[in-house]
Parts: sequence; structure tokens; C-alpha cells
Amino acid sequence: MWGLLLFLSATSAFANVSVHKFEGDKVFRVTPHNEEQVGILEYLASNFQVDFWKPDSVAQVKAEMTVDFRTEVDKSAEVEDILQQNNLDYEVLIDNLQSVLDGQFDNRVRAAGHNYEKYNRWELIEAWTANIANENPTLVSRSQIGTTFEGRPMHLLKVGVPGGNKKAIFMDCGFHAREWISPAFCQWFVRQAVRTYGKETIMTQLLDKLDFYVLPVLNIDGYVYTWEKSRMWRKTRSVNPGSSCIGTDPNRNLDAGWCTLGASKRPCDDTYCGSAPESEKETKALANFIRQNLSTIKAYLTIHSYSQLLLFPYSYTYDVTKDNVELNRLAKATVQELATVHGTKYSYGPGATAIYPAAGGSDDWAYDQGIKYSFTFELRDTGRYGFALPESQIKATCEETLVAVKYIASYVLDHLY
Repeated sequence: MWGLLLFLSATSAFANVSVHKFEGDKVFRVTPHNEEQVGILEYLASNFQVDFWKPDSVAQVKAEMTVDFRTEVDKSAEVEDILQQNNLDYEVLIDNLQSVLDGQFDNRVRAAGHNYEKYNRWELIEAWTANIANENPTLVSRSQIGTTFEGRPMHLLKVGVPGGNKKAIFMDCGFHAREWISPAFCQWFVRQAVRTYGKETIMTQLLDKLDFYVLPVLNIDGYVYTWEKSRMWRKTRSVNPGSSCIGTDPNRNLDAGWCTLGASKRPCDDTYCGSAPESEKETKALANFIRQNLSTIKAYLTIHSYSQLLLFPYSYTYDVTKDNVELNRLAKATVQELATVHGTKYSYGPGATAIYPAAGGSDDWAYDQGIKYSFTFELRDTGRYGFALPESQIKATCEETLVAVKYIASYVLDHLY
């Protein structure tokens, strides 16, 4: 009977993951081969409710670029007709998004508590931040760096052996609300740090000599919204004066070429840059903390999905940084290390050329603050599931990403002086 109750409560939870249903919504992959075909995608963006998955908006689409986008069920047939009539190369990546979202939750009988191999609601993550600090006081401490627009506390975990004037690595997850695999990794990282300290040489050395600041979810309000209202929400949940459209893209909201390339001034767009740099309480809290700790923070890692990429500055300009050769070499070695775990292939390079130009991003901002080792991870996959990566891939994704993060951290440790 208890097993049946667990099953019923679990299936009920899955059924109510979001009020907005995506039944029959399709995800297309299209490759425009010339400017005329790029224009067709611009037409679709203007006349249909097209949700761009990769790149983030139609403004970033170029000829020969692979473009993934979602269309709502009542528009899908018409959109497909237009693609066919204009001879665009396309495939349907996801035929019914809701069924794929339902399929994210692989094990339908699950305990009520926090689980590192499941996607966790915010309430569980928040409680976990307190528990992991309480249970590991010699390695983990918790502090609050700010509050979100809706008033939720932003808790930061500091992981490392206390003492001395230690240098640090800052890592955040959950900038974009729908990228659920990202917060899953931050939780996994902290767990593995406390589990393997004293048992595994590399992690022990890292925690002895470095501190890790880990922000498990930056965009908490948006993350909650993806669980309670609309799974595909991306932005924050702040109110935009003069507009009925909600939210800002936090990764377009920092003062790094703010609101130029790859960012929108329109509040209704998913890449809206906000009313000013750091207009969002969440990005302001992040930036303030990093500014206050610039003397110790030597690397910045921000975890996103999807595409299997390791990016470094710049994204707001096509110019390369003065450290481009070193960062490129480190990125290449890191993705080779990552591939040794499960054979997963990553590409790498400066953001503007490796994926697309995007101004106002946190990695560019951190680099411009003087944090040389500044990287963005775009985790699994390359589009089969996109933002709907199933829970069955959490463990493998986190295992390989952990190896990559430890590789970068070890490199940073060896190059502190």
C-alpha cells in the first residue's frame, strides 16, 4: 500500500509540473543556407510564437547555422508547411514536447526528499543548502548574498578547508530557469566534494588549497516558475514598468557590452537585457559578491545547457582576449579530459564565434573584472532532448562535468602565481 501511495503521489506531482501544457508542441531543427532562408526564419519569428532554443533569438541566426526552435501545437503544421515550401532543410527533433517533458522523470516511484539523481524543486534545494552545511561544518558554510525579486533568499555555499588567505573559484548554476541540468550539477559538485575529501587525492588537494563558492540557483524565481507554471520559462520574474511582459534575461544583464550584440531591448523577448546593467536583484547580488571578493576569486565558472560546449570570453565582441591562447589551450585540454569519462564530445572556443554573439553575459563580465579563468559550460545534450534532458542522464552528465571542473581548478591552482 505504501508503494502505491508513493507511486500515486509521484505521478500526481509529474502531472502538475506546469500549468502550461506543451501537448503537441514541436521542436524543429533547421539549417538555413542563405540570407533568403534566414529571412524565412525571421518571418516565422515575427508571425508565430516561436521559442528559440538555439540560438537564443532569431537575431543571432546566420546562414549555415543549426537552429532549434519550438512551435505551439496550433501553429506547428503551418510552420512546417512554410519550411517545406521554401525548401529549408529541417527535421523534427521533438514531435510532442509534453511527452518528452513527462519522460524527464524516469523513475516514477521516488522518495519525497532531495535526490542527487533527480530534478529537485526549489524548496528541496534550499533545505539541502542548510543541511549540507550543518552536516559538514568543517568543509561547508552557508551565507546569504541577496534576495530575488520575489523575495527568496539567495544562499551561497563556501566549500573548502577553513584557514589562511586562500584563493577561490566561483561557480554558479541556474541562470536560465528552464536549464534544469545546471542546478543539478552544482548540487552534485558539493556532494562529491564532501564525500571524496580525504579519500581522493585531487579533490582533497583542491579543498585544502582553494575555496569554492557555489551558488546552486541564481534565477530562483524563474526556476520555481518552471515547476509551477510553465516549464519552458527562461528569464527572471521581475516586473517591467510600462510593459505587461515579465522578466529579464539575467545573462544579458551584466555590464559587459550591455545590450549590444545578441541582446534585446524589448521586454517581451527572451533575451531582454533589462532596463540597465544589474537591474535584476539576482545579478546585482552576484556582481556585488564577486566585486567584494575580487582579491581572492581566481576563476569563474557558470553552468548552462545545452550544446556540449566550453566557452570563454568574449561573447559581446568578436575580438579575442589577451589571454586567448592560454584559455583556448586550457579549454581544449578540459574537453579532452571530460571525454575520458563517457566519451561525450564537447566543442570549445570564444563565445561569439563558438556559439553566437551575446552581450551582457556573466563570463565576459567576470573576465573584465580581472578574473582570467572565466568559462561557460553548456552541458548535455546537442538537441535530442535539449532543455528536457531526462533524469537518467543526470549522473553521467555530472560525472563528466565534475572531472572537467576539477581539471580547470587544478590548472588554476598550479597557475596562481
